[in-house]
This record gives sequence, C-alpha cells and structure tokens, in this order.
Amino acid sequence: MSTRQRTRLSAATAVLAVMAAGCAAEGQEGADRSSGTAAAGVALPGEVSHVHAVDVDPESGDILVATHEGLYVLPAPGTGDGAAEARRVGPAIDLMGFAVAGPGRYVASGHPRPGVDMPDPVGLIESRDGGSTWQALSRAGRSDFHALAATPDRVVGFDGALRATEDGTTWEALDGGVEPFSLGVDDDGRTVVATTRDGLVRSTDGGSGFSAVDGAPPLALVDWVPGTDTVLGVAPDGGVHRSEDAGASWEPTGRIDGGAQALHADADQVVAVAGDRVVRSTDGGSVFGSR
Repeated sequence: MSTRQRTRLSAATAVLAVMAAGCAAEGQEGADRSSGTAAAGVALPGEVSHVHAVDVDPESGDILVATHEGLYVLPAPGTGDGAAEARRVGPAIDLMGFAVAGPGRYVASGHPRPGVDMPDPVGLIESRDGGSTWQALSRAGRSDFHALAATPDRVVGFDGALRATEDGTTWEALDGGVEPFSLGVDDDGRTVVATTRDGLVRSTDGGSGFSAVDGAPPLALVDWVPGTDTVLGVAPDGGVHRSEDAGASWEPTGRIDGGAQALHADADQVVAVAGDRVVRSTDGGSVFGSR
C-alpha cells in the first residue's frame, strides 16, 4: 500500500478515535445502566494486543478473532469442557482485514509477522482449513485490505481504494469517494453499507455508487445478518443499533461497554470484541454477556 493510502487510513482511524472519545463522555450515564459489560465476556489471551475483526464459522459455530498476532479460535458456545479459551491457529499474520466467505472458507489481508515467509502486504489470501494454512489469491505485495466483507460469491475490500472481486483474482473498481472503516454486504452482494468519517453510506448497485443514509447513527462498525435484510451496527459510544430494512433506517437496541473493536451478527447471535474480551448477545443485541 502506498504512503498516501496509509496516510488516508491513519487519518480515518484518528477521526474515529476522536468520535469515540466525545461520544464516550456524552454516553457515560447510559453506559452505567448497561445490562451487559465487557467484563462479563471471555478474556482473550494476554499476547493479543489489538483485534481487527471477529466472525463465526457457520459450519462449526467457532468464533474467529482476527488480531495483530494472528487468528484465534474460540470454540462454539455450549461446546467443550471447562472454561472457554481462545487458541491461536495458523501462521502469525497481522490480519488487518478478515471475513468468512462460507463454511470453512475464510479470506483475509494484512502483514506477515517476522519469520513468516509471505509477501508484505499479503494481498487477498484464503484459507479452507480453519485458518491453519493460507493461500495467496491476488494483489500480493500490493494490497493491505483494512476492511473486508464477503459472501460466497463476492468479496468487497478497501486497501486505500474500494474494490470488489467475484473470483478472488480479478478486481473491479468501486466508488472512489468512499473510504470505509467497516463494511456490510447482503447475500447477493448488491447492497453494501459502509461506515465512514462522514457517516453511514449505502449502495444498492454493488458499491459502484453510494449515498448517505439520512438519520443514521454515527456507526463505527457494521455487519449483515446472512439471509435477511437485518444489519447490526455499533457507534463509537458503544450504542448498538439495528436495521431491518437493509440499512435504510435504524433503531437503538442495546449497548456494549469497554470499547468495541469488532462486530459479527448472524441469525442466532451478535458477537463483539470489547476491550480484551469477547462478548455475545442472543437477544438481537440488547444485552451482552459471556458465551
């Protein structure tokens, strides 16, 4: 990624941090009333310094946490004996972008850690064995996707420019004016929602053009519930919001305390990483707690 692209991404991150600080102060009273807090979740290992994404494998139910140190797997809720514990799988890659494209199929991007023999940046890579091994698909040495969203047939990513691919190798340029923090895509890849420094934007033509969503909360993170028109979002102050009409309108539903870093939503649960813990809601995002 070019120096200009890195500068644009750093600026976007800084803007988000300022938004978070301001909203946290305004929303402290609400946070104190929260029913679920980050402390109620499952702690990540101490070596995890930063989380970039969280997702769930629809086949195994395992919770997948993409971090600066690599991919960590938390067993599916209700499985295993004893206390839940996340374990790292696969090579040490700083997974800046990560998404589940289907059962057992993951796509990612980022940088190899020292000692890992991969191009830097890795471009778009794919795993079909639970993250144990990764294969290069395209743009190795060229792209570091800081935002990724995937369906079985389409991947949308932002590496300083918004792009999409259907075969993992051939890319089409999308709306050049959109610089997303987070992306959500519906099942057919036609409707895309993106959080930006200027607010939530939405596309109904696969990302070729976006328009602002009037009345939308200032969301930092979004994720699409597969098979539905439901989108979940988290604001910088931890407020959780829900849309039932493909991102066109939103209603508040709950709160995540502890500084949400990543979000996943499916028909059964909403999973987030807040602080150093994985928290989970089974009531549509109203109350968050442990597994």
